[in-house]
Amino acid sequence: MLFSPMTIRELKLKNRIVMPPMCMYVADHDGRAINWHVVHYASRAIGQVGLIIVEATGVEDRGRITDNDLGIWEDGQIDGLKRIVDAVHHCGGKIAIQLGHAGRKSTVGYTTPVAPSAIAFSKEYRTPKELTKSEIQQVIEKFAKAANRAATAGFDAVEIHAAHGYLINEFMSPLANKREDEYGGSLENRVRLLGEVLSAVRSVLPSKVVIFVRVSAHDYEPDGNTPEITADMLNLVKDKGIDCVNVSSGAVTSFAPRAYPGYQIPFALTIRDKTGLPVIGGGLITEPIQAETVIKAGVDLVYIGRELLRNPYFPLKAAHTLGQDIHWPQPYERSKYR
Repeated sequence: MLFSPMTIRELKLKNRIVMPPMCMYVADHDGRAINWHVVHYASRAIGQVGLIIVEATGVEDRGRITDNDLGIWEDGQIDGLKRIVDAVHHCGGKIAIQLGHAGRKSTVGYTTPVAPSAIAFSKEYRTPKELTKSEIQQVIEKFAKAANRAATAGFDAVEIHAAHGYLINEFMSPLANKREDEYGGSLENRVRLLGEVLSAVRSVLPSKVVIFVRVSAHDYEPDGNTPEITADMLNLVKDKGIDCVNVSSGAVTSFAPRAYPGYQIPFALTIRDKTGLPVIGGGLITEPIQAETVIKAGVDLVYIGRELLRNPYFPLKAAHTLGQDIHWPQPYERSKYR
């Protein structure tokens, strides 16, 4: 099942393996991609990864996690991203880009971090500025402009980063959002920003471009979001353009859950069951049989992170291990497992 194809909208994936967004922290300070990014992502396309998602890419300068992260807030950044897309497509891969805003967790030193409320992530972080409603609208516009640039660069899909304690996740979580206006309080209000970002992004994208949303399904804290609550919020906005949900967890606070292979799969299954949306799930998956088991459990796609950093050609070995005969790049045919 791991090597069965899947179609989302018009996006045809050769298998169920996803490389999730993982920051490389090697971009120029102006957010532009370098040769490293081209080689890094193209290598995974050669290795037959079904879908590659480019790391968190800032929709504005102060929205980057660090000043060595990629950016997509100005047209001058398109060419570098297009080089990545063209390389991946040349190698037969499909590619998405994660559009994000780091919110209160931004460490870009020459800007002031922003958030739904003026609450620091921890004592090591700066206290952010609370966004005004007009500033929220500006953020939404920046996501839309970033999505338009992503389409210009040729990406097959975009992923809205609503996870890991960054800006949209901060609005969604009652632990970070203490607002008393239409962007805080109830589930409907806390998910409003995500809904408005989705509407704005969908309005500028060609119909064939898929929209993923990455969520932190569980806050792991009393009074925080649970997978069931997250599913309820997604149900309120899924008609705004969500095609698939990439399910992770945590990081809206500094608490670190115990991690083990597949620990996030139950969250993904809950989201799938309660929303009816396709899901990507994972968590420390390193072995082919683990990935196969995830798909058999009902998750649509499986993300494999660190193992793909260690071995860009993981899918080739996994197919052999699982007894599947898949396409190999012609220059590598002579090394195919027999």
